[in-house]
Amino acid sequence: MPFPSSPEERDRPWVMRTYAGHSSPAESNALYRRNLAKGQTGLSVAFDLPTQTGYDPDDELAVGEVGKVGVPVTHIGDMRALFDGIPLDEMNTSMTINATAMWLLALYQAVAEEHGHDVSKLAGTTQNDIIKEYLSRGTYVFPPGPSMRLITDMVAYTVTAMPKWNPTNICSYHLQEAGATPVQEIAYALSTAIAVLDSVRDSGQVPQEAFGEVVARISFFVNAGVRFVEEMCKMRAFTQLWDELTKERYGVENPKHRRFRYGVQVNSLGLTEAQPENNVQRIVLEMLAVTLSRDARARAVQLPAWNEALGLPRPWDQQWSLRLQQVLAYETDLLEYEDLFTGSVVVERKVAELVEGARAEMARVEEMGGAVAAVESGYMKGQLVASLAERRRRMESGEDVVVGVNKFDSTEPNPLTADLDTAIMVVDPAVENAAQEAVQKWRAERDPEPVQRALERLRQVAGTDENLMEATLECARAGVTTGEWAGVLREVFGEYRAPTGVAAATGGGAGEGLAAVRERVRATGEELGGRLRFLVGKPGLDGHSNGAEQIAVRARDAGFEVVYQGIRLTPAQIVSAAVEEDVHVIGLSVLSGSHLQVVPAVLRGLREAGLDDVPVVVGGIVPDSDARRLREQGVARVFTPKDFGLTDIMGQIVDVVREANGLPAESGDRVPTPA
Repeated sequence: MPFPSSPEERDRPWVMRTYAGHSSPAESNALYRRNLAKGQTGLSVAFDLPTQTGYDPDDELAVGEVGKVGVPVTHIGDMRALFDGIPLDEMNTSMTINATAMWLLALYQAVAEEHGHDVSKLAGTTQNDIIKEYLSRGTYVFPPGPSMRLITDMVAYTVTAMPKWNPTNICSYHLQEAGATPVQEIAYALSTAIAVLDSVRDSGQVPQEAFGEVVARISFFVNAGVRFVEEMCKMRAFTQLWDELTKERYGVENPKHRRFRYGVQVNSLGLTEAQPENNVQRIVLEMLAVTLSRDARARAVQLPAWNEALGLPRPWDQQWSLRLQQVLAYETDLLEYEDLFTGSVVVERKVAELVEGARAEMARVEEMGGAVAAVESGYMKGQLVASLAERRRRMESGEDVVVGVNKFDSTEPNPLTADLDTAIMVVDPAVENAAQEAVQKWRAERDPEPVQRALERLRQVAGTDENLMEATLECARAGVTTGEWAGVLREVFGEYRAPTGVAAATGGGAGEGLAAVRERVRATGEELGGRLRFLVGKPGLDGHSNGAEQIAVRARDAGFEVVYQGIRLTPAQIVSAAVEEDVHVIGLSVLSGSHLQVVPAVLRGLREAGLDDVPVVVGGIVPDSDARRLREQGVARVFTPKDFGLTDIMGQIVDVVREANGLPAESGDRVPTPA
């Protein structure tokens, strides 16, 4: 369902979405109904981290994460509640789900069947791009091979059973957030698409004559940054390369099958905590970059809210973003003209440059054995971490200007954030307890025999080459939970920890400031009898590791011995690592909103282990009121996105170590800046 390409299309149904879901299925259902009443024409479902990573709300790893970054969906009863009163056969539903995509699609289909809908008429998208999860978002579960099998089986199933469904949405969006340049974003996304299409072709589940239908159901989800011309040219380059690839590599002759279909979320990474009102104009410019060029126009657009760098947006903030799209589509003359850039020498030159660079990088990935091999070797992750380090360096040096952050930072009092406690939405802590009680009640009241039969069949099929979709549907109908479905596949497939990319990345923080901090790190280490050891930890299920990786890279460049074990650790595992490595300081990175649960759990564990003297610092999206509570509980510093100078953060961490160990202030020490 396209973004309108002409004035006539304004009156046809087309997709306007806001990415939404929180707290509980019932709360999210109410939000969806309100948004649809305001003119939204599709749904974009955000699932919470336990759902995305295959855990039930009462699992140890789910503590603090239930309902925070999306809605918890644990079984078919939750899916019924989520879409209560919403006609699924009339809806275009996008679901941001990857490792557990097959499971959520099965639940969606099972509910549609209960309503008597024709499954073949269901329209929507499951994101289902696991490669970028290893590179950026971190919500992978299984190793790359079995993960690709799940995607392959879904593609093969939907092509015949659900021909209007997009089973895989290749996501370059998250690659850009992880540091990708436009060339890397194009190259790695298309390399992922090649991996999926090759896997489907080689599985033998789809006859060659129907392969055009497979290609036609592959969609893309891209990022639109604020570099307006470059982003627009990137989309034209994407379109050109996709057309070439599908025709030459896969022999798809029908131009409609080769059409590059993409949706957009404009760049959340570029939203600033400082002067957040500036985010509105950033969002508008980024939206223009993917709508002005008619020949490469987005098929669906969803916009973040102006205050996402502060916390969870309220319904009113989401409404504001929806109205931005509606003004563009219904008030401007944007849709009344042919492509505005055809024949532009500047645009054509930039597109050719991006195409050439992307082809070269795709060739490098192909030489390594493709996208899966480039994930397993750590090549792509290392490239992204290095690119993000360079981007940070340019911002810190002032080469790249960010208005309100590193230039023009004086400001009048902001009425939008005068009361920060009401400027964002806060999920009631009772949500987690309610979800835990609900899933336990569900397990106790369901018929156990169909559940056991369905899980046993799933286990058997997972050990063969049979398509897993039917066994998964049987689990959904029987009342199996998310954690049970994923648990069986964990037993068969195993789990996986992806390369962090930190070791391979080159730092981007050279300069006099870093040299001075490096000397302080060296001197402080000598005073304490050895090199300073810094543990960077990611507690809970939050897989957004970009910030933690950049801290680890800069800390290494500053002379710390860095201990970083990657994402998804329990508080107990972090405490154990602190004991084993005898660290001098611990840094916890939390972006999911679970900081008030997971950070105190680490602090308690440290006290119980006799490590009260090891200071803890925290980084993430932490409101001021929460930062005060964390400091009251013993956290030494809290860093948020407004603290963009990584070298300055390293200096403050040296201060923290010296304070904790009773070392005297050094000559020329600056006064520490509290969060």
